[in-house]
Amino acid sequence: MSSSNKRPPPTKLELIKIKRSLIVAKSVYKILEDKRDVLLKRIDEMIDEAGQARTDMSEPLHNAYRSLFNAYLTLGSNKLESIAHTTPSHLDIDVNVKVIVDVRIPTITITEKKLGLNYGFADSNSNLDQATKMMRLVLPQILKAAEYENAILSLARELEKTQRLINALEYVIMPDHAESIKFISSILEEREREDFTRLKHVKKVIQSR
Repeated sequence: MSSSNKRPPPTKLELIKIKRSLIVAKSVYKILEDKRDVLLKRIDEMIDEAGQARTDMSEPLHNAYRSLFNAYLTLGSNKLESIAHTTPSHLDIDVNVKVIVDVRIPTITITEKKLGLNYGFADSNSNLDQATKMMRLVLPQILKAAEYENAILSLARELEKTQRLINALEYVIMPDHAESIKFISSILEEREREDFTRLKHVKKVIQSR
């Protein structure tokens, strides 16, 4: 009996239809299993890549903050905040999309452009210069790490969706089809036996006459 407790019509046409549906369901199940395996592999790879990206940016970012802290100590908070206001309020970036296992993943790249210091040397010191340089160097690495982590989340959502479909096929749809096939087949076989019995009886009656 199907999960909806509704018996399918016990006809040969319906039996053929359900058998075909079961074949399709098994094919889709195999495709989804393959997709799930690829997603799991790519997620594992992305986790390693995200870890490496975080490792790569850790030391430069630490050095940048250390230089910034030293600049804060030597220049003072008011001076540093005044210089900070001269920093451009936006970055030029290129946003593209790559597809990984049917999942669209945005990629962000900072437009390559040589930028000079946006403050005068008389207003700063070597600590601030170093902090500015290190921040500009580490920013693409920060974006790359964020890109990996966003990709992992997107792939994980797709994996969850794929697993739900696999479960629906494995535990609901395919068992329902198999049970319907069994039900219809048993009804048709019983009808064939009844028809055969009737034919034998008719044959005997005809022969006795």
